Amino acid sequence: MLKWIETTGKTEEEAIAAALRQLGMDRDDVSVEVLERAKSGFLGIGSVPAKVKVTYEAPDEPEEAAVPEPPSLEPAVPVMEEISDPVEEITAAPAEAVEEADDEKAQAIRTFLTGLLAHMDIEARPSISRTEEGNYKVVLEGENLGALIGRRGETLDAIQQLTSYSINRGASHRVRVYLDAESYRARREEALVRLANKMAGKAVKYRKNMILEPMNAYERHVIHTALQDVPDVSTYSMGNEPNRRTVVAYTPGENR
Repeated sequence: MLKWIETTGKTEEEAIAAALRQLGMDRDDVSVEVLERAKSGFLGIGSVPAKVKVTYEAPDEPEEAAVPEPPSLEPAVPVMEEISDPVEEITAAPAEAVEEADDEKAQAIRTFLTGLLAHMDIEARPSISRTEEGNYKVVLEGENLGALIGRRGETLDAIQQLTSYSINRGASHRVRVYLDAESYRARREEALVRLANKMAGKAVKYRKNMILEPMNAYERHVIHTALQDVPDVSTYSMGNEPNRRTVVAYTPGENR
C-alpha cells in the first residue's frame, strides 16, 4: 500500500533527511517530490522552508489528521512529547490586557516593531497593552496582514521572539511579549480544540491511536490540555523538532 508524508527543512536535503528519519527508511526505499524550494528572508522572517513529499510502501497505519487553519490565513501543514511541555517553550495566550502601555518597555517595543515593519515594507501599527502579570500584549493593526502571520503562524512567532530578545537584552528583569494579528492565535486555538475533540472521538470509536500532523510546542500543549480530562483517551508526543507530533491514544479506563 503506497503512503506518503510531507516534511520541511532549511534545504531540500534536510527535508528529505527528516522524512527518512521519521520513517526509518533509506533513500532507495522512497520516492521524493519537491513541493516547494527553500527561500531566504530577512533575519529568517519571511523565509520559506523547503517542502518535500516522500512516498513509500507500507502496511496500514493509524489515521493521521491534518490541522485546519483559521479562515483567510495561509494553510497549515503539520511525531512524541510528554504532556508537560516546558512553559518557556510555549507561546501561550496571555491574560487579558488591562491597560494601554506607554512606559519604557512599551516604547522600546514600539520602536523595534515600527522599524522592523518598515524594513519589511508592511503597513501595520502596534497597539500595546500590559497584562495583570506585567507582561505586554501587542496587537498589530492594519489590513492584509497574512504575510506577518505566515504559515502556521511561524512568521508571527519569529517576530515575537525577535521583539522579546530586543527589549530584554541586558535587562535584569525579563518580561514576556505576546504578539498577535487578525486574532490569529485565538482562532488557531479554537481550531486545535475542535480537532482534538474530533480525534478523541475517532480514537474511542475505532479503538486506535490517532497521529496528528507536526505542531509547535504551544499547539501540542493546546491538544494536551483540551483532552486531559476526556475518558478513555490520553495524549503524548513523539519525534523530534520540527516534526514532533501529538498522538491521541485510545486508553480504556483513563480519566474516569
